[in-house]
Amino acid sequence: QVRLEESGGGLVHVGGSLRLSCAASGFTFDSYSMSWIRRAPGKEFERGPRQGFEWVSIIEADGERAGYSEAVRGRFTVSRDNAKSMVYLEMNDLGPEDTARYYCCKGDQRTWDLFLDELGQGTQVTVSS
Repeated sequence: QVRLEESGGGLVHVGGSLRLSCAASGFTFDSYSMSWIRRAPGKEFERGPRQGFEWVSIIEADGERAGYSEAVRGRFTVSRDNAKSMVYLEMNDLGPEDTARYYCCKGDQRTWDLFLDELGQGTQVTVSS
């Protein structure tokens, strides 16, 4: 059974930083690209296959390549430790627009929405001005 457990969220001021962690189990972790996605307040009522989630970043299975959405490129850095089945998201220069609940999931920027039924509880990031 797939289990994804996010941690590291919190309340920060504009310009602050946070490091999110995701512990994965129940599947062959190093066979999957992993993404970070987020859902801003109010978006949980959106219908459709993506259910209000926004893709944020991807790191390939071997950790060699990563990608980011336009909204976070240059501020966020994704990494993974396959030996520990962990994926991380370093977030810098946070702004109010980054306020959301953050989740890790299997898949890349085209396929992440296929794995929404495997999401964990997520971790809340709130940026205050």
